Amino acid sequence: MLSKPPLLLLVGPTAVGKTELAIRLAERLNGEIVSADSRLFYRGMDIGTAKPTPAEQAHAPHHLINVADPDETWSLAMFQQRAHEVVAEIHARGRLPLLVGGTGQYVRAVTQGWTPPEVEPDERLRLVLEKLAEERGKEWLYERLKLLDPEAAAVIDLRNVRRTIRALEVILTTGYKFSAQRGQADSSYDLLTVGLKRPREELYTRVDARIDAMFAAGLLDEVRALLAKGYSPELPSMSGIGYRECCQVLSGQMSEEQARVQMKRITRVFVRRQANWFKETDPDIHWFEAGDPEVLEKVITLAKERQFA
Repeated sequence: MLSKPPLLLLVGPTAVGKTELAIRLAERLNGEIVSADSRLFYRGMDIGTAKPTPAEQAHAPHHLINVADPDETWSLAMFQQRAHEVVAEIHARGRLPLLVGGTGQYVRAVTQGWTPPEVEPDERLRLVLEKLAEERGKEWLYERLKLLDPEAAAVIDLRNVRRTIRALEVILTTGYKFSAQRGQADSSYDLLTVGLKRPREELYTRVDARIDAMFAAGLLDEVRALLAKGYSPELPSMSGIGYRECCQVLSGQMSEEQARVQMKRITRVFVRRQANWFKETDPDIHWFEAGDPEVLEKVITLAKERQFA
C-alpha cells in the first residue's frame, strides 16, 4: 500500500513568528511554502496583512499569495481545490510542502478533507439577513447564530457579517447546524503538525508592536491607494482588521490613534479565537515555544524522525 505524501503544517496565532520559522524550515528542508492565510490572497493589501515581503519570499517559493484582486472572492472550496493542486505540484518537484497559516477553517479544509456544505445561496433569505444586520446590528445577528449554533459562532469573527449570514443561511435552509455540515474525511496526507506559541502577554506585546509598525510603514497610504482604485470600503476584503479602521480614519470617523487602539483590541480577540482552532491540548500538534533559540533545530530533528527530511 502506497504511503501518503508528506505535508508539514505550521500553525499558531497572529504575530507568533510563523513567517520567519517557515522560511528557515523551507530553506533547510528543501521546501516550498503554501499560505493558508485568507488575508494574504489579495494584491495590494500588503502592510495591513503582514504579508511576507518580497525579500522574505525570495528565500523560498511561496504559493497562494497575491492570487486575487480585493474585489474578488476566494471561497473556501476554491482555496481547498487550489491548495491541493499546489501541494501536488510541489511533491512532483520532489520538494516538501509547508502549509502555513492562522486561518483555521482554511487549514482544516486541506488537512482534514472537509467538504464545504453544498447549499445553494438563497438570495431572498440572504437579503432578509442583510437587512436585519443593517437595522439591528451585526451583534444582534451574531447572537442569533450563537443561539442556533454555538460551535460555529466560536470560530466566526463577530465583525465578519458575511460569514455570519452564510452560516445562518445554511442553518435556516437545511434545518441542521452549520458546524455539523462540514463533511470530513481522512487526510490525504501524512501530516506533521507543528504549533508555535508564546506566553499570552508576550504575544500581545508583539501584536501591539506589529500594528504600530504597520502605521509607520504606511498603512493609511496603502488603504488610501486601494480606495483611489475604486475598491469599496464595503468589500469583504476591506472589512479585515486594519482596513476597516483605516477607512474610518480616512473618512473622518475616527482618529489614527483611535484606529490603533481598536486594531490592538480586536486583534487580541482574534488571537483568542484562533486558539479555538489549534488547542495546546491537541495531541496531534507538536508545540514549541517560538522564543526558544533552538526551535528551528528542534523542528528539523522532529521532521527527520518522521522522515520528512
